[in-house]
Amino acid sequence: MKRRFAVASLSLSLAVALGCGAPPAVAAGSTATTSASAAPDVDVTKVRAHLSELSAIAGRNGGNRRATGQGYRDSVAYVKGRLQAAGYTVTEQPCTSGCTSGAGPNLIAEWPHGDANNVYMFGAHLDGVSAGPGMNDNGSGSAALLETALTLAQQSPAMRDRVRFAWWTDEEQGLNGSEFYVRSLSSAERSRIRAYYNFDMVASTNGGYFVNHITSPAAAPLKAYWDSLGLRPEENTEGAGRSDDYPFAQAGIPTSGYAMGAGARKTSAQAAKWGGTAGASYDPCYHRSCDTLSNINTTGLDRAADGIAHTLWQQAVQTGTGSCDTAGAVANGGFESGTAPWTGDTGAIGAHTGQSARTGTRFAWLAGYGSTRTETIGQTVTVPSGCARVTLDYWLHIDTDESGSTPYDRFTVKADGSTLATLSNADARSGYVQRSVDLTAYAGRRVTVTFTGSEDASLQTGFMVDDVTLRGT
Repeated sequence: MKRRFAVASLSLSLAVALGCGAPPAVAAGSTATTSASAAPDVDVTKVRAHLSELSAIAGRNGGNRRATGQGYRDSVAYVKGRLQAAGYTVTEQPCTSGCTSGAGPNLIAEWPHGDANNVYMFGAHLDGVSAGPGMNDNGSGSAALLETALTLAQQSPAMRDRVRFAWWTDEEQGLNGSEFYVRSLSSAERSRIRAYYNFDMVASTNGGYFVNHITSPAAAPLKAYWDSLGLRPEENTEGAGRSDDYPFAQAGIPTSGYAMGAGARKTSAQAAKWGGTAGASYDPCYHRSCDTLSNINTTGLDRAADGIAHTLWQQAVQTGTGSCDTAGAVANGGFESGTAPWTGDTGAIGAHTGQSARTGTRFAWLAGYGSTRTETIGQTVTVPSGCARVTLDYWLHIDTDESGSTPYDRFTVKADGSTLATLSNADARSGYVQRSVDLTAYAGRRVTVTFTGSEDASLQTGFMVDDVTLRGT
């Protein structure tokens, strides 16, 4: 049975408008970045220029850019030419199985800098439906992605990890291009992809602000950027399984992305929060001939493009200076400031009855129910590159009703999914014990650290975590 009750808990938190209202503190077309990111502004005027070119391409090719038509192939040629001129390694990947007969190729562009064993992918489908030019669906995601890639090339920052961009074919017929790409990867190639980010319909005129897998570690920088604008984004439930992130997720690759909505209808609560018309579709021109340049919410497009750049810089750009400064590397390590930026089962964080914090009043209580249960919290941290050794220190109290030395219930610490420490009910002590894991191997990188408590079906074991810090020597 459940044995704990929270005295206080907080909800999970950690990523020219046409009909979609903006919070009054942020003007349309303005830029905003968080202090944690040195990402540049992506010029939305240039993003719209790419959209204008895609619109002209559709106009020269029967009014659309469907995957099997010349409009799609001309779109590929346009994007490819801009990327090659900027210094990208660009590949056209023919979709030789699973795609609609006559579909054009995927377009893959890699910025040839950074650690090739750690790849962050950013993608959008470049094809549209036959009914119209497909400006929001998905010229918006394709154009935002293109200008972000060109901005990266123009800025040319020192790269910690590799960045790969993709423009997918044949999405509208069933995610066929991205599925083919994922199937074509070897297991080793898949393992190098740390996360895939997808951008599909990011300029809906009556749109909302949605993040795929919003509570996941991969989503954290996307959500944090929109949070910094006061947008209070929500989970992209409408798009679940319907865009090119799905094949990556099915292959076990962490995914996230932005969307502003398709044919589903905006709720009254969403209209109150974001503006726009309650009861109307997020995109009234979804899959229709009116999905033209007039069907673009420039404010949303601007915020999406800047959020993409923020995420790219957070995940892959070298931000370290070679110092060994670990101050503030773990935010809210004592859990006294709510839940952010912790992700996962953040209901475990609070001032709980039945157990005590090591310091202050709040801590994370993982498991402790006396039934089969697993709870995880995590945070992405930057490990400085100038230390001889870097450790993650934390205080752990294990309270158990188990007896003996058999490990029935377990506590694990992981970094980017790799297990660094495992403890169990057999390690129970009367109070908090300071413990450490070595993060030196991750020097100069951003790494997601997670704490997990798991119980079997009987006899509770609770794992209380407090005062998490990063220490360099």
